[in-house]
Amino acid sequence: MRTGRVLALVLFVVAALVAGCTEESNPPEPTTGDWHGAIQIPGQPLDIGVTFVGDGTATIDIPMQGVQDEPLKDVRTDRAGVAFAIPDVQGDPAFKGSYDAGSDRITGDFTQFGQSYPLTLERGAVAQLARPQEPRPPFPYRSEDVSYTSGGITIAGTLTEPEGPGPFPAVLLITGSGPQDRNEELMHHKPFLLLADTLTRAGYAVLRTDDRGVGGTGGNLDQSNYADLSGDVAAGVRFLRARPDIDPARVGLLGHSEGGYLAPMVAAQPDSGVAFAILMAGPTVPGGDVLIEQTRALLAANGAPPEEIDKQVRETTEMVELLKKGDLEGAKALAKRNNAALPEDQRVPDNQAGAEITPYFAALIAYDPAPALSALRIPVLAFFGGKDLQVLATQNEPPARTLLAGDPDATVHVFPGLNHLMQPTQTGLPSEYTTIPTTIDPQVLTYVTDWLTKRFPPK
Repeated sequence: MRTGRVLALVLFVVAALVAGCTEESNPPEPTTGDWHGAIQIPGQPLDIGVTFVGDGTATIDIPMQGVQDEPLKDVRTDRAGVAFAIPDVQGDPAFKGSYDAGSDRITGDFTQFGQSYPLTLERGAVAQLARPQEPRPPFPYRSEDVSYTSGGITIAGTLTEPEGPGPFPAVLLITGSGPQDRNEELMHHKPFLLLADTLTRAGYAVLRTDDRGVGGTGGNLDQSNYADLSGDVAAGVRFLRARPDIDPARVGLLGHSEGGYLAPMVAAQPDSGVAFAILMAGPTVPGGDVLIEQTRALLAANGAPPEEIDKQVRETTEMVELLKKGDLEGAKALAKRNNAALPEDQRVPDNQAGAEITPYFAALIAYDPAPALSALRIPVLAFFGGKDLQVLATQNEPPARTLLAGDPDATVHVFPGLNHLMQPTQTGLPSEYTTIPTTIDPQVLTYVTDWLTKRFPPK
């Protein structure tokens, strides 16, 4: 579960540069092409890449923040200077500087939230982050783009299958909170692409889909509730079980984070057809409790003073109580009041305050997974990262054991030293996700595959 939409944490997002000078005294189109540099934020310089197209437009890459080919606005270059800005980002990020023909560099200052940081750009593309586990073609299995309906919308995804006629056991992957694509791409990692590749190579068919409003899937996630989302998962199960190349008795679910809420929800329904459930960092307490505890943990790990932690926890708790009562308007009003009380350079625009308070977010906060988890009587694997600061093992592992105690085949496991994405981590902070080359620790991939093959061996 992500907290960026709720916590008032400043994320330094970056701005980029732009296009060519036209004066005869300057080289023609001097800025056209790729440039790279680092915004000199004290203690945490941020690498960026800018591509100037030469027609007055430009795009920016910020590998550390998962930003790629984002368009820029207010692009301007001439003898008087170079300027640019990033649209729709808090703090009005912008750059002002100049191109120097002698050094062939663009130098100036990047500003955001009223603070200024030096930025020098040199020619060449910014270095992309290493992702050694990301699967690359050719693949030793089949891959097919598929679609099916759920209620009034179309769901789009990718189905991978081993070579051969089948029928194959199958796994449906369920993403975490927020709008996710079928690869669950986060910070330039693609954990669901890696999981699908690993499990398909092991002999399983794997279906991964775009969330509502993402990619080829219709609908609006913000206006959806858990009946809608669990219905989408159930539709995926029906789609798989109806295919002649899939064994209908061996179709299961693998949910990450919020997906660990939805998987038991569907599996516990009578005649769901779900044969097993794998819960990766799936919460086992109500969503509001998860949010309150992650607020505390993230602020503490970021070094916030105790009084600030207490203040944020109080505000989060108050918002949670309003949402549990179904008072979305009250929660939005609270968010606006809290925003107005911040120092001016930390506020979001008034029309953005409370934007995260949606029917979908309210459903997540109010959901209690205990009834569904307690009802499961299928093989279940629930595992957590020992350094996860979003779904804390200390909060969620004990209830997992209690709630699954009636299941004759339930395994609960904690991987020490891993974060919410199951990466090896020093701090567990989300800000570290991008810097870690590992997408999912290999020990997790082996553990999941071994657990699955012992119970549902491929033919």
